[in-house]
Amino acid sequence: MKSLKLMLAATAAVMTLSTAAPANTLKWGAARDIDSLDPYAFGSTFTLAFLNHVYEGLVRYDANLKIEPALAESWEIVEPTVWRFKLRKGVKFHNGSDFTADDAMASLKRISHETSPLKGNLPAYKDARKIDDHTVDIMLNSAYPLLLNDLTNVFMFDKEWLVANNSELPTDVAKGVEGYATHHANGTGPFMLESRRPDAKTILVVNPKWWDAPRHNLTRIEFTPIASAPTRVAALLSGDINYTEAAPLQDLQRLQASPEVKTLLSTELRTVFFALNFKDRLTESDVKDKNPLKDRRVRRALYQGLAMDQMQKRAMRGLSRNTGALVAPAIPGYTPDMDARLPFDAEGAKKLLAEAGYPNGFSLSLVCSTDSYVNEEEICQSAAAMWARIGIKANLSSGPRSIQNPKRVKGEFDITTLGWANEPMIDAYSILVQVMHGKTGSAGVFNWGNWGHPRIDELTDKAANELNPEKRIPMMSEALKIAKEEILFLPLHQQPMAWATRTDVTGAVQLSDNKARHWFTRMK
Repeated sequence: MKSLKLMLAATAAVMTLSTAAPANTLKWGAARDIDSLDPYAFGSTFTLAFLNHVYEGLVRYDANLKIEPALAESWEIVEPTVWRFKLRKGVKFHNGSDFTADDAMASLKRISHETSPLKGNLPAYKDARKIDDHTVDIMLNSAYPLLLNDLTNVFMFDKEWLVANNSELPTDVAKGVEGYATHHANGTGPFMLESRRPDAKTILVVNPKWWDAPRHNLTRIEFTPIASAPTRVAALLSGDINYTEAAPLQDLQRLQASPEVKTLLSTELRTVFFALNFKDRLTESDVKDKNPLKDRRVRRALYQGLAMDQMQKRAMRGLSRNTGALVAPAIPGYTPDMDARLPFDAEGAKKLLAEAGYPNGFSLSLVCSTDSYVNEEEICQSAAAMWARIGIKANLSSGPRSIQNPKRVKGEFDITTLGWANEPMIDAYSILVQVMHGKTGSAGVFNWGNWGHPRIDELTDKAANELNPEKRIPMMSEALKIAKEEILFLPLHQQPMAWATRTDVTGAVQLSDNKARHWFTRMK
């Protein structure tokens, strides 16, 4: 019933797009809705990318993925564990309040709170100190090389707005914890929130008092989630929308044949893989007394039971990049030897299962979503069919991320899909500390399946404190190789990016982190 309501809401929203829209309106037809208007509510790259049009950090990535000043004009390292930031003067929040050090302090406190889903985005953070109204010191647990990268996704809130609306503590979408910031917004960014109807439409209007010099000429962004790929394509071809970040791979030829549509294709930094649950017993299985996934032979059988060339050709239309690594080649920590995959070998996989004591295979749960990764449902259906050939019955649970993510966070799966772009760090430390590391403090926030390895933890912790990249990067490479050798995860591919626009939209900047930055977008 919920799925039907969402489909009807999306259809109704698309129908309203046919009415006249103000000049220079970007009509964004998205594959999914954002999780919340609160950027700290869930670690979703897509949600953060959208909210970066409303909120801003102390620093940001430019059009070449280089870090540049944003709400901080400059910074310096005053001690190995203390960074001083000079805040930009004259910046206004959308409600007219001035941006000051008090706002930065409140924002840092909020995101690093023990209940924050995004506390792992600041793994080295210890505390902050106000020096004056436009100067803040950030104190770290130890010397740490990636603070600026981390801060690109730490958005600044108005302290007075948080206090007035009882929103000083973070919300958590996966746990059903909401607040005023879930449905309202007050940032400093190039666009302001006009209205929001979850699962239907979110409207942003240009911020005429933005501190930066606009390079866009947009007056309005109408964001409409359209989960149905055929509906999204039809809306683009008809002009009901003029931009989508999710052009369906199966419809690219049709879109490219239209003289009114342009496609932008590339490969994303995000690596998609299957994550395995290492708890004592499986969630849904005919094996009741133990967890077969703890046996490396079983994990290898699952790996070698995947015919990735076939999956790449059929599910991904030949546009993904098969990988044996858990990070993309552009990510520091990657080495070419990581890309070698174990060969597809169904008969060998059956022998491994027999050696492990499962000659007839066994059943388990496979939890996937319909709106997280490119063609994710097809990936999971394909994997389930391939595993069936070696005796593994994968009971596929597929649904929207709003339903599946709480299961993942709670560890209610045996195998699940997981994708990691290593942003905002653009460094292997991201996946090592947030996904692979054991749950300790701010580490292991996304370690949902009790996977891990003590040597990986040790190397990750050392890398966090090493400022010399010639020493730090080999540590991360060694940790990634341990994960590969132990088959802690089943790597699949770097997923394709497929954007499409109407020809009246120009200047859309498509970077490898797959984040829309419409403060660069122009319209004819």
